[in-house]
Amino acid sequence: MVYENRLSWSNRIGRVLWGIVWVILYRPSPTPAFAWRRMLLRLFGAQIGKGAHPYPSSKIWAPWNLSMGAHSCLAHSVDCYCVAPISLGAFVTVSQYAFLCAATHDFRDAAFPLQKKPISVGAKAWVAAGAFIGPGVTVGEGAVVGARAVVVRNVPPYAIVAGNPARAIGVRTINSTDSGVPEAGRCGVAG
Repeated sequence: MVYENRLSWSNRIGRVLWGIVWVILYRPSPTPAFAWRRMLLRLFGAQIGKGAHPYPSSKIWAPWNLSMGAHSCLAHSVDCYCVAPISLGAFVTVSQYAFLCAATHDFRDAAFPLQKKPISVGAKAWVAAGAFIGPGVTVGEGAVVGARAVVVRNVPPYAIVAGNPARAIGVRTINSTDSGVPEAGRCGVAG
């Protein structure tokens, strides 16, 4: 049996229009033009908080399924495959080359049906470079996902996970006087 695309025509047309806008207006914009990219994402239905930092090379599959809290970041070359909703809390950092994958296929079914499963990343969490966050995963508040980790199960708040598959390797503590956002977790943006 051949795979059948069950996404609506409005979804397909919206993604074509977004693809055109991404190529012409979003991707070539200068790195500091965060307000410009926030505006473009909002025009396509994304919920984008104040001071969010979507970088120009970040790929967003369907902006209407993206929510970025205040001062959150999608760094260079992040792949945000938001077939289902992807929600980033305030001060979340998703570092370069990370892949947030909110869909899969049921390989046990000959029709290979699409399975959409939302992803949630809690406030002040950090998804490090090249990490993979799988469909249906919740990364708890303040958690750290190590570089190149493969996360297919929920990550508890303030846990530090690494590896493939990701396993707990520590607990993150945050000073009450600290903003909770490490300098490395600010996407390299001043202020």
